[in-house]
Amino acid sequence: MARRKQVRLTDVKDIRSILRLTHEQGLSVRAISERLKISKTTISTYLLRAREAGLTGWPLPPGLDDDGILQRRLFHRRGRPPQDMHEPDWGKIASELKRKGVTLTLLWQEYRERHPNGYGYTWFCERFAAFEQRASATFRNRHTAGAAMQTDYAGQTVPVIDPVTGEIRLTQIFVAVLPASLYTFAYASFTQRLPDWIEGQQRALGFFGGVTKAIVCDNLKAGVAKPLWFEPTINATFAAFAEHYDTTILPTRPKRPKDKAKVEGSVLIVERWILARLRNDRFFSLVDLNVRISQLLDDLNSRPMRRVGKSRRQLFEEIEQDALAPLPATPFEYSEWKSAKVHPDYHVEVDKAFYSVPHRLIGRQVDVRLTSRIVEILHDHQRVASHRRTSQRGGHVTVNEHMPKTHQHYANTTPASLIKQAAKIGRNAAILIERLMRDRPHPQQGYRAAQGVLSLARRYGPERLEAACDRALTINALSYSSVSTILKSGLDQAPPGAEPVKPTPVHGNIRGSSYYQ
Repeated sequence: MARRKQVRLTDVKDIRSILRLTHEQGLSVRAISERLKISKTTISTYLLRAREAGLTGWPLPPGLDDDGILQRRLFHRRGRPPQDMHEPDWGKIASELKRKGVTLTLLWQEYRERHPNGYGYTWFCERFAAFEQRASATFRNRHTAGAAMQTDYAGQTVPVIDPVTGEIRLTQIFVAVLPASLYTFAYASFTQRLPDWIEGQQRALGFFGGVTKAIVCDNLKAGVAKPLWFEPTINATFAAFAEHYDTTILPTRPKRPKDKAKVEGSVLIVERWILARLRNDRFFSLVDLNVRISQLLDDLNSRPMRRVGKSRRQLFEEIEQDALAPLPATPFEYSEWKSAKVHPDYHVEVDKAFYSVPHRLIGRQVDVRLTSRIVEILHDHQRVASHRRTSQRGGHVTVNEHMPKTHQHYANTTPASLIKQAAKIGRNAAILIERLMRDRPHPQQGYRAAQGVLSLARRYGPERLEAACDRALTINALSYSSVSTILKSGLDQAPPGAEPVKPTPVHGNIRGSSYYQ
């Protein structure tokens, strides 16, 4: 008997260390087990006895310095029937548990403050678990206020009629819900593509007036680039959206509707209480449809829920509104991300237009962020170029600083300036330079050849160059190399009759010089 008492007193000394390490240093059960060499089950049992005895802090209250008194407090209260049989309001307990930072231990402590002789912690937890089991036959996830927003598309669609053509387009219904309060949002769009998907998320956060810590969404193809089982990858636009709102995107597993059970249930409610009421209505614009959805949505959120006795809006205002993070000062600007390779002319092609980057990046892969106004180009996560977006198909947007030094010489060159220089040499030179640029898809492609032709005047003189241009136009040899060959061979100085012109053979596929006039 004496030996048993000695062991129990030794246990009480260990409990003092366990309580001190738990409440003063904040160590976990695993860390305490490794430090004191006591099993985790034993530590959990001692902490449970301490909670049932009302010992939930450190240092211990006065009067418990003696190990014997602490021993009786811990091991002789167990099983003693409570004197106060008052039972808590379990519905209110479930509602309070959704608030940020609220735990069952805290709620039990508050219960014991009101009823010092009431039930113990174990009974409290068991009775609450039984209440949850009665409320739902399946596992019930205790959703914390402000923790997540769940989003999905409804299966039903609503037709919108084009008033001009009579064409019928089926709209997609985006649904979002805050699981703790079941506060619901719905919005119609024509597609489920990425721009509409992002707009739906953005409008939902604006409707709720704040941002949740996470957004739980379906593995939608528009927003999730790689729907892997454990590590799904969201696309760059959706990732930028999450960064702007300082939240986390959590795509659910494929074919696992319970991962977002609340929004699955809300989708059914939206279909029954909103879309079913629209079955006989006709809409001629997306705006009219969303106005009607907004009216019915207000009625849905204001209607009391039978099991809870409060409306979704009341629950939202009580437990969830203050738990949301504030919205950013500026709205998210939709942008698309693409990859591109820098061409040898230090430009990248984006939507049939060309934008310059520093010439040192020729041949490299870059990321392109594309908005309605701006084209940003990034390399190794650093912005290397930014341009105003052009609507000209095939247009070039070039910054002088992006060019090599040798190319910057041509930066201010225009067709008019080149023709003006050629006119100083002669009429034929001006015509040839104009043809060099006119006969190419883009005048810029003829700049270098035109500069080369004009540079021949320094070697051969303006008179010979004018004569060479006249001969090149006559034989339709419109290139720098042709003019240079005429000058090198001296054909520009040959008398008109020195080289008889051979008559053009008659053939249906030969157009003749008159064709080009």
